[in-house]
Amino acid sequence: MSERLLPPREACRRLGIHFVTLKRWIYSGKIRAVRTPSGRWMIPESEIERIVSGKAETRETKAVIYARVSSSDQKADLERQIQYLTQYCLAKGYRVVDVLSDVASGLRADRKGLLKLFDYVVNRQVDVVVVTHRDRLTRFGFEYLDYFFRQFGIRVETVYDEAPVDERQELVEDLIAVITDFANRLYGMRSRRKKELVDGFRKLLEEVEESG
Repeated sequence: MSERLLPPREACRRLGIHFVTLKRWIYSGKIRAVRTPSGRWMIPESEIERIVSGKAETRETKAVIYARVSSSDQKADLERQIQYLTQYCLAKGYRVVDVLSDVASGLRADRKGLLKLFDYVVNRQVDVVVVTHRDRLTRFGFEYLDYFFRQFGIRVETVYDEAPVDERQELVEDLIAVITDFANRLYGMRSRRKKELVDGFRKLLEEVEESG
Protein backbone atom coordinates (compact mmCIF):
# COMPACT_ATOMS: atom_id res chain seq x y z
CA MET A 1 0.00 0.00 0.00
CA SER A 2 1.40 3.40 -0.97
CA GLU A 3 2.02 5.94 1.76
CA ARG A 4 -0.58 8.64 2.34
CA LEU A 5 0.47 12.06 1.09
CA LEU A 6 -0.86 15.18 2.80
CA PRO A 7 -1.52 18.53 1.10
CA PRO A 8 0.48 21.49 2.49
CA ARG A 9 -2.50 22.96 4.36
CA GLU A 10 -3.10 19.73 6.28
CA ALA A 11 0.62 19.30 6.94
CA CYS A 12 0.87 22.84 8.33
CA ARG A 13 -2.17 22.26 10.56
CA ARG A 14 -0.74 19.08 12.04
CA LEU A 15 2.72 20.57 12.52
CA GLY A 16 1.40 23.88 13.87
CA ILE A 17 3.46 25.97 11.44
CA HIS A 18 2.87 28.59 8.74
CA PHE A 19 3.04 27.64 5.06
CA VAL A 20 6.12 29.86 4.61
CA THR A 21 7.86 27.82 7.31
CA LEU A 22 6.87 24.57 5.59
CA LYS A 23 8.39 25.80 2.31
CA ARG A 24 11.59 26.74 4.11
CA TRP A 25 11.76 23.27 5.68
CA ILE A 26 11.24 21.62 2.29
CA TYR A 27 13.99 23.59 0.56
CA SER A 28 16.41 23.17 3.47
CA GLY A 29 15.82 19.43 3.60
CA LYS A 30 14.36 19.42 7.10
CA ILE A 31 11.23 17.69 5.82
CA ARG A 32 10.89 15.39 2.82
CA ALA A 33 8.26 16.29 0.24
CA VAL A 34 7.00 14.75 -2.98
CA ARG A 35 6.32 16.87 -6.02
CA THR A 36 3.33 15.77 -8.10
CA PRO A 37 3.25 15.95 -11.92
CA SER A 38 1.22 19.15 -11.61
CA GLY A 39 4.06 20.74 -9.62
CA ARG A 40 2.34 20.66 -6.23
CA TRP A 41 4.21 19.67 -3.07
CA MET A 42 2.74 16.82 -1.00
CA ILE A 43 4.08 15.71 2.38
CA PRO A 44 4.37 12.00 3.31
CA GLU A 45 2.47 11.28 6.51
CA SER A 46 5.53 9.50 7.94
CA GLU A 47 7.40 12.82 7.79
CA ILE A 48 4.70 14.50 9.88
CA GLU A 49 4.82 11.69 12.42
CA ARG A 50 8.63 11.80 12.51
CA ILE A 51 8.68 15.49 13.42
CA VAL A 52 5.71 15.41 15.79
CA SER A 53 7.08 12.44 17.71
CA GLY A 54 10.33 14.29 18.29
CA LYS A 55 12.53 11.97 16.23
CA ALA A 56 13.78 14.92 14.22
CA GLU A 57 16.58 17.02 15.62
CA THR A 58 15.27 19.70 17.97
CA ARG A 59 15.48 23.06 16.27
CA GLU A 60 16.76 26.08 18.16
CA THR A 61 14.37 29.02 18.37
CA LYS A 62 16.10 32.31 17.62
CA ALA A 63 14.49 35.37 19.17
CA VAL A 64 14.97 39.11 18.91
CA ILE A 65 13.79 41.30 21.78
CA TYR A 66 12.21 44.66 21.04
CA ALA A 67 11.53 47.26 23.76
CA ARG A 68 10.36 50.86 23.50
CA VAL A 69 9.50 53.93 25.57
CA SER A 70 8.40 57.34 24.36
CA SER A 71 10.75 59.66 26.26
CA SER A 72 14.20 59.69 27.85
CA ASP A 73 12.74 60.03 31.37
CA GLN A 74 11.29 56.51 30.94
CA LYS A 75 14.66 54.80 30.49
CA ALA A 76 14.24 52.93 33.77
CA ASP A 77 11.11 51.34 32.32
CA LEU A 78 13.04 50.52 29.15
CA GLU A 79 15.62 48.62 31.18
CA ARG A 80 12.85 46.78 33.04
CA GLN A 81 11.31 45.71 29.73
CA ILE A 82 14.63 44.40 28.45
CA GLN A 83 15.42 42.57 31.69
CA TYR A 84 11.99 40.95 31.86
CA LEU A 85 12.00 39.92 28.19
CA THR A 86 15.49 38.45 28.53
CA GLN A 87 14.35 36.33 31.47
CA TYR A 88 11.20 35.37 29.56
CA CYS A 89 13.23 34.13 26.57
CA LEU A 90 15.55 32.20 28.88
CA ALA A 91 12.56 30.48 30.50
CA LYS A 92 11.14 29.59 27.07
CA GLY A 93 14.47 28.21 25.88
CA TYR A 94 14.91 30.84 23.15
CA ARG A 95 18.33 31.99 22.02
CA VAL A 96 18.35 35.78 21.98
CA VAL A 97 20.01 36.96 18.77
CA ASP A 98 19.75 40.68 19.55
CA VAL A 99 18.13 43.17 21.91
CA LEU A 100 16.68 46.18 20.10
CA SER A 101 15.20 49.27 21.71
CA ASP A 102 13.92 52.73 20.84
CA VAL A 103 13.21 55.92 22.76
CA ALA A 104 10.53 57.29 20.45
CA SER A 105 6.80 57.52 19.92
CA GLY A 106 5.04 54.37 18.77
CA LEU A 107 3.67 56.46 15.90
CA ARG A 108 7.09 56.96 14.33
CA ALA A 109 8.00 54.58 11.52
CA ASP A 110 11.66 55.67 11.27
CA ARG A 111 12.79 54.23 14.61
CA LYS A 112 16.31 52.81 14.33
CA GLY A 113 15.55 49.74 16.40
CA LEU A 114 12.37 49.04 14.43
CA LEU A 115 14.17 49.36 11.09
CA LYS A 116 16.87 46.95 12.25
CA LEU A 117 14.11 44.57 13.34
CA PHE A 118 12.72 44.68 9.81
CA ASP A 119 16.15 43.67 8.50
CA TYR A 120 16.16 40.60 10.76
CA VAL A 121 12.67 39.69 9.54
CA VAL A 122 13.14 40.08 5.78
CA ASN A 123 16.42 38.17 5.96
CA ARG A 124 14.76 35.41 8.03
CA GLN A 125 17.46 35.59 10.70
CA VAL A 126 15.07 35.00 13.62
CA ASP A 127 12.04 32.86 14.39
CA VAL A 128 10.20 35.06 16.88
CA VAL A 129 9.98 38.73 17.87
CA VAL A 130 9.30 39.16 21.59
CA VAL A 131 7.70 42.32 23.06
CA THR A 132 5.97 43.05 26.36
CA HIS A 133 2.78 44.08 24.56
CA ARG A 134 1.75 45.14 21.06
CA ASP A 135 1.89 48.89 21.77
CA ARG A 136 5.66 48.61 22.20
CA LEU A 137 5.99 47.55 18.57
CA THR A 138 3.54 50.08 17.15
CA ARG A 139 0.81 52.27 18.56
CA PHE A 140 -1.59 51.55 15.68
CA GLY A 141 -1.68 48.93 12.93
CA PHE A 142 -0.19 46.00 14.86
CA GLU A 143 -2.18 43.56 12.73
CA TYR A 144 -0.42 44.79 9.57
CA LEU A 145 3.02 44.24 11.06
CA ASP A 146 2.01 40.84 12.42
CA TYR A 147 0.78 39.80 8.97
CA PHE A 148 3.96 41.15 7.32
CA PHE A 149 6.22 39.19 9.70
CA ARG A 150 4.23 35.99 9.18
CA GLN A 151 4.89 36.16 5.44
CA PHE A 152 8.52 35.43 6.33
CA GLY A 153 7.59 32.63 8.74
CA ILE A 154 8.24 34.79 11.82
CA ARG A 155 5.79 35.27 14.65
CA VAL A 156 5.35 38.12 17.13
CA GLU A 157 5.04 36.98 20.73
CA THR A 158 3.49 39.44 23.20
CA VAL A 159 3.94 38.70 26.89
CA TYR A 160 0.92 40.79 28.00
CA ASP A 161 -2.40 41.27 26.23
CA GLU A 162 -2.78 44.93 27.23
CA ALA A 163 -0.54 47.85 28.07
CA PRO A 164 -0.05 48.62 31.79
CA VAL A 165 -2.26 51.34 33.25
CA ASP A 166 0.74 53.59 33.94
CA GLU A 167 1.31 53.93 30.19
CA ARG A 168 -2.04 55.64 29.68
CA GLN A 169 -0.38 59.07 29.55
CA GLU A 170 1.82 57.89 26.70
CA LEU A 171 -1.29 56.88 24.76
CA VAL A 172 -2.85 60.28 25.43
CA GLU A 173 0.24 62.02 24.05
CA ASP A 174 0.15 59.86 20.91
CA LEU A 175 -3.53 60.62 20.36
CA ILE A 176 -2.84 64.34 20.68
CA ALA A 177 0.02 63.98 18.18
CA VAL A 178 -2.38 62.37 15.68
CA ILE A 179 -4.97 65.13 16.12
CA THR A 180 -2.27 67.79 15.81
CA ASP A 181 -1.04 66.28 12.55
CA PHE A 182 -4.54 66.23 11.06
CA ALA A 183 -5.19 69.77 12.26
CA ASN A 184 -1.97 70.97 10.62
CA ARG A 185 -3.08 69.47 7.33
CA LEU A 186 -6.56 70.92 7.56
CA TYR A 187 -5.81 74.42 8.81
CA GLY A 188 -2.06 74.99 8.66
CA MET A 189 0.48 75.02 11.49
CA ARG A 190 -0.23 78.58 12.66
CA SER A 191 -4.00 78.58 12.25
CA ARG A 192 -6.20 79.63 15.17
CA ARG A 193 -8.72 76.93 14.25
CA LYS A 194 -5.97 74.32 14.50
CA LYS A 195 -5.14 75.50 18.03
CA GLU A 196 -8.81 75.43 19.02
CA LEU A 197 -9.22 71.88 17.72
CA VAL A 198 -6.15 70.55 19.52
CA ASP A 199 -6.96 72.38 22.76
CA GLY A 200 -10.55 71.12 22.61
CA PHE A 201 -9.42 67.54 22.11
CA ARG A 202 -6.92 67.84 24.94
CA LYS A 203 -9.66 69.15 27.26
CA LEU A 204 -11.95 66.29 26.22
CA LEU A 205 -9.29 63.74 27.13
CA GLU A 206 -8.78 65.39 30.52
CA GLU A 207 -12.52 65.22 31.20
CA VAL A 208 -12.63 61.55 30.23
CA GLU A 209 -9.63 60.88 32.51
CA GLU A 210 -11.30 62.66 35.45
CA SER A 211 -14.63 60.86 34.95
CA GLY A 212 -12.92 57.46 34.55
